[in-house]
Amino acid sequence: MSRYNTFDRSRIRLRPVSERGHDLRIANVLPLQASSGNFSNANLIKTIESIQQATERGTSVILMMGAHPIKLGLSRFIIDLMEQGFISLVATNGAGIIHDYELATLGGTSENVAKWIAQGQFGLWQETSRLNEIVSVAASLNEGIGAAVGRTLIETAAPHADVSICAAGWRLGIPVTSHVTIGGDIIHAMPNMNGAAFGTASETDFLIFTRAVENLERGVFLNVGTAVTGPEIFLKALSMSRNVARQQNQQISDFTTAVFDLVSLPENYSDGPPGKEHSLYYYRPWKTLLCRTVAETGKSYYVQGDHRKTIPALWDGLVGSPDSYDVPRIDSSL
Repeated sequence: MSRYNTFDRSRIRLRPVSERGHDLRIANVLPLQASSGNFSNANLIKTIESIQQATERGTSVILMMGAHPIKLGLSRFIIDLMEQGFISLVATNGAGIIHDYELATLGGTSENVAKWIAQGQFGLWQETSRLNEIVSVAASLNEGIGAAVGRTLIETAAPHADVSICAAGWRLGIPVTSHVTIGGDIIHAMPNMNGAAFGTASETDFLIFTRAVENLERGVFLNVGTAVTGPEIFLKALSMSRNVARQQNQQISDFTTAVFDLVSLPENYSDGPPGKEHSLYYYRPWKTLLCRTVAETGKSYYVQGDHRKTIPALWDGLVGSPDSYDVPRIDSSL
């Protein structure tokens, strides 16, 4: 028993999501089409080349992302990269799974936070609470959260499963992992939340992710818009994988990291972040992904820009209109 008083979640009142509305509707999910070449830079081209080479070798190409690519309507681009064989694992946080699930089942996602937090109703919606039941089943089956959500969407024939990254992962046999911070997601506030189940299922996802990191030598790690979860999860998984590899006289050091974000970094970012007196020292993607983890023989690239420009441009270079980026196209069936 806790030494201190705890909040009783059973007192929470959930309301139907029909009262909420959606900031992103299915009609606003962007179609697959060339980005008209309005975004390109040297680091993007080098990242595309690195992904192509890793795909040819059969090494891991891991996409770690926050929830915003989904909220910005970019799911089809990510799904197509999975289908074309350019991504071997998609990792996200708890919010990414929620938006993916809502979009597939409700035809919309995201809400007016300012409006609903003022009423004490932010995130407290009946239909979304179904995710807690899915996670409880996942834990009982030793299944990860991403796989459980994808399987459920396919088995229940969710009306918009075609725009679900989780459903695509289940259909294609590509892991989708969810790395959860308890208390960080709306479904944790609901009466049917089971913290032990989340811990068990998210741990399974972490171990699936770490297994993919074991195959990262000469592979690629993409970090799209996640400033804390992505770098921290990767750092621990890499240390675990290197520990085992070293025991087998192997190494995981020659790989590429690429960070897609909005933060302005200097051109010589690979020289390292500024000292602790500067706020950017604490921007984890810089010191962790662009410097420390590739310090031996790896390479790192920073692609600055709005995801609505950079992700379609990445897709363009791999499967859309590669000629506009002057990089060779490969057989994606390899």
